Amino acid sequence: MALDGIFLHFIRQEIEQVARDARIDKIHQPTREEIVLSLRWRGGGGKLLLSAGANSPRVHFTKEHYENPAQPPMFCMLLRKHLGSGRLAAVRQLGLERILYLDFETVNEMGDEVTVTLAVEIMGRYSNIIVIGPEGKIIDAIKRVDDQMSGVRLVLPGMRYVLPPPQHKLSLLEAGPEEALAKILDSPQPVLQKAVMQALQGVSPLVCREIAHFAARSTDCQKQDLSAYARDKLRYMINSLSEMVRNGEGRPCIVKGADGKPVEFSFMEIHQYGLSYTLHTAGSYSELLDSFYLERERITRMRQRGHDLLKLLVNISDRIARKLALQRQELADCADRESLKIRGDLLSSYLHELHKGMKRVELLNYYSENGETMEIELDEALTPVQNAQKYYTEYRKAATAEKMLTQLIRQGEEEFAYIDSVFDALTRVTTEAELAEIRAELREQGYLKGGRKNGKPGKATKPQKYLSTDGFVIYCGKNNKQNDRLTLKDSKKQDIWLHTHNIPGSHTVVVSEGREVPDATLEQAAVICAYNSKARDAGQVPVDFTEIRNVKKPQGAKCGMVIYDRYQTVFVKPDAELVKSLLVQKD
Repeated sequence: MALDGIFLHFIRQEIEQVARDARIDKIHQPTREEIVLSLRWRGGGGKLLLSAGANSPRVHFTKEHYENPAQPPMFCMLLRKHLGSGRLAAVRQLGLERILYLDFETVNEMGDEVTVTLAVEIMGRYSNIIVIGPEGKIIDAIKRVDDQMSGVRLVLPGMRYVLPPPQHKLSLLEAGPEEALAKILDSPQPVLQKAVMQALQGVSPLVCREIAHFAARSTDCQKQDLSAYARDKLRYMINSLSEMVRNGEGRPCIVKGADGKPVEFSFMEIHQYGLSYTLHTAGSYSELLDSFYLERERITRMRQRGHDLLKLLVNISDRIARKLALQRQELADCADRESLKIRGDLLSSYLHELHKGMKRVELLNYYSENGETMEIELDEALTPVQNAQKYYTEYRKAATAEKMLTQLIRQGEEEFAYIDSVFDALTRVTTEAELAEIRAELREQGYLKGGRKNGKPGKATKPQKYLSTDGFVIYCGKNNKQNDRLTLKDSKKQDIWLHTHNIPGSHTVVVSEGREVPDATLEQAAVICAYNSKARDAGQVPVDFTEIRNVKKPQGAKCGMVIYDRYQTVFVKPDAELVKSLLVQKD
């Protein structure tokens, strides 16, 4: 799913057509490896995302809202200084290399008009965003590369910008189809897809496999095994690819799995996966990349910002698990407490036969149905009465311990379930406000120290709002604080409440407004509830539903914890596409 040179070629055309002569309005750096340029042009504007992330390097227009840190990073400040309200004068790409050059005409500190270039290098873990001055020297880079990191190419302020080492591949913008075919067939690589990769510039492994699949119906075929017919198909595919690139006739496509999750993307149709995957087209290349990376980048970004909370929750979970294991073992040891009482009773009954100094004694066990004897260990330093009292004392301790351990284990299991619910909510965080709300919750519960605890509370976030196909409003909380407000304060007794059965997840409420809720709406609400839970990736998820009047919060229960009765259970499959189509408000 790499963004290859040909895909970047189409992105370049898209940016040039839409934003040529646009001016920079704002510059933000939401994460360490991402830059967002807010551009304005005649009749409109948009945001251009530049990412140098190792797992998702890319450049495209985005409609997503990116939250920015309170203090802009130094690289962001540098961009604001050198680019200011610069005009996008050109968007360049050398052949089909995976480097996009954005030339901005701006004014320097002396008042002279200069051209500052942003080089966006899409090269996996070597991806970078480099600011190049008018004299071709590096002003700075989002990732500096010194001699300890690379002995081939240094990227440091003040050094002259040089291109990465050439790979001597053919560009379909310059070479003809026959020349490209000849280079593929002359490649020392025996496997066809690897030969294509070695010969052509700007093609990803996915495209190379697709070419091999089209020619020989196999992604791992050998060049020597190609029939004359397969060679003709290969020639046709190379010619079609060449015309597609030269004429700008690409088609932004996403390959999705059976679960609806995006697996691959390309500038052409992909058929190598057969019927197990489905092909979807996007309105533009930017729209494709936006939707493809949206969910994964959101999770990654929030995990980075909530890393301390994740670490805290993992440590708490491990501590609770260890404590529960010890308590359950102690409880198991208490199961033999009745034998302690029997020993005390037997010693009391046979006191006349015992004397101080005995180490053990074998007595008839009158509790046994078969009249068996029981061997009893004695403390030779104690009298028979003291030995009997010792067993009674141990019995009472075991009985008390069992009662206490049962209570402690129940409390530990409740605490473990609560931490699991917080962990689940943290995995679905989308905004800084929601992250702050989870921090406040953990602080109130005593798991997190420092910051605001009893002072003025932060602004409350809103639950997600959906609209069923029958016109019923459905709310879904995204953390325990939202769940409490939604269930206990904002909903009415006749509204329908849903929650996954014994699985951490969101409280979901269908606003009935006194009407009978149809089955279709209940099913859609159950799907929303299952999707916003820990069982999001499961096949079938049990979801309980009942009226709000049947939901109660026990005294002293932790945030988000409730009990309910008189409920019914329905099994549904989480459906991301359905949930997305019903969403009408995302805070």
